[in-house]
Amino acid sequence: MPGCFKKTLFTLASLISFVSFILIVVAMGTPKWMTGKILCKTGADLVNATDPELVKFIGEIYYGLFRGGKIRHCGLGGRRSKFTIFPHMVKKLNTGLHVMIIMFLCVAIFFSLVSFGFCILNAIKVPYRAINGPAGACLWNFLAGGFVVLAVTSFMAAVKLHHLTERIANFRENVFQFIILEEHFEDCFWICVASATAHAVNLLLIAISGIHFPKIKTKTEEVNVTAEDIMY
Repeated sequence: MPGCFKKTLFTLASLISFVSFILIVVAMGTPKWMTGKILCKTGADLVNATDPELVKFIGEIYYGLFRGGKIRHCGLGGRRSKFTIFPHMVKKLNTGLHVMIIMFLCVAIFFSLVSFGFCILNAIKVPYRAINGPAGACLWNFLAGGFVVLAVTSFMAAVKLHHLTERIANFRENVFQFIILEEHFEDCFWICVASATAHAVNLLLIAISGIHFPKIKTKTEEVNVTAEDIMY
């Protein structure tokens, strides 16, 4: 049986792994990875709008990995619309990169659950095989956190290098052209960052569990036996 200190650390690590699993699932299903402000350039150019009038042509957009929505302002008031990334819009995006982001997160979900199981195992007993012990728990946490980092990095590359927001904003816009004024990473993106951080914390906890602290030995009193004691 593992010691009380080690059992506490692995119990905490298993809880963190499960929380990470929940965070990734929530982030994938929520359409708030990115928000921004979009300017209807075509409408503004038609009326030669100046700075004070440009407000009438500024709309909003938000999206996640699977769906999103936008509010178009092209001089005739706001028009709300919702869209889905699959199956049509993904053809206009960088398909390979977008699918990779989703795959990275799915793999991270799997390794988070594996990490949860291994931490529970180490909290209950001391495994006979090294791969089932702290070394295995470190491996699965490292992989889970690593795949989340890959997903987050790939999403940033899609936004900054492949102009993901602009492509989504102009999807099926045959008349009007939109340009991006502002972009902000939203809660779901930072939730994934928190998930990767959680696995880094787990690695630290597992490393601490392997530290062997010196045992405090109590000094025993020396018993002096005299000749008088032997006589009695």
